[in-house]
Amino acid sequence: MIVTAAAALLLSAAPTGGESPVATSPAPSADVASPPDTQTAAPQPASTDSELDAIIVTAQPRATAGDPFEKVNAASYSVVQGMDKALVGPISYAYRDALPKPLRAGLHNVLNHLDLPVAFVNFLLQGKPVSALQTVGRFAINSTVGVAGLIDVAKAKPFKLPYRHNGFANTLGYYGVKPGAYFFLPLVGPTTVRDLVGLWLDRAFLPTLAGRPFSKPAVALGIAVVRSLDLRVEQDAVLTRLNREAADPYAATRAYYLAQRQAEIDALHGIQRTVALPPKADQ
Repeated sequence: MIVTAAAALLLSAAPTGGESPVATSPAPSADVASPPDTQTAAPQPASTDSELDAIIVTAQPRATAGDPFEKVNAASYSVVQGMDKALVGPISYAYRDALPKPLRAGLHNVLNHLDLPVAFVNFLLQGKPVSALQTVGRFAINSTVGVAGLIDVAKAKPFKLPYRHNGFANTLGYYGVKPGAYFFLPLVGPTTVRDLVGLWLDRAFLPTLAGRPFSKPAVALGIAVVRSLDLRVEQDAVLTRLNREAADPYAATRAYYLAQRQAEIDALHGIQRTVALPPKADQ
């Protein structure tokens, strides 16, 4: 019961709604001129003539049209932030400090590796065969030479096949499905109706396709906890700015998430945007 409760808290404070919550935008696929790597950097200008647009995120006024359940969402947000400050943040820092960096990097690589089948299918659904083939190549190289994904051999020379995230929510957005209502859910974090559906499809894909061991609840829970810890550590600076330093943390988190997700969808169409963090409260 203690493990289960801790897992729930970790999942709550390290949001997993949508494709890449409060994180940097993934690059567009190779079919629309993608930058070399996007795990830690926002999209770079494409090699096409597309103009770089900048989205400046500010704390939007309350009761926006896209947030019809704002009072409930804000209450959920407050509870999650309290848990993060008291428990989840310290656990993630312990994870960061206790595990050697090479081991944490290996776990991060494995998590990315497990996402590749979903990315492959969605690149196909989006009509991007080049990116789909590159994803297959990356999966094959890292499954063998990379020791089941522990070492990201494919991103380096001579392969130069960086990790590119993709998912069903991106495909829905690519074909014009609107985000729908915004939610901040305890076990998901910031999300929308579209992104919640996409997340459910993403997480169900591998267990359905591969079966055991991924279909076993204990394995699924373990992957979810490690994924949440990895995400919490990776995005610590962003989460600190949004949740601790913004003038209106709830509105800033909502605005940043929605702008980030729109940038990711636009990138699939070859439109490159950067999403700036909101200014600190004292700026």
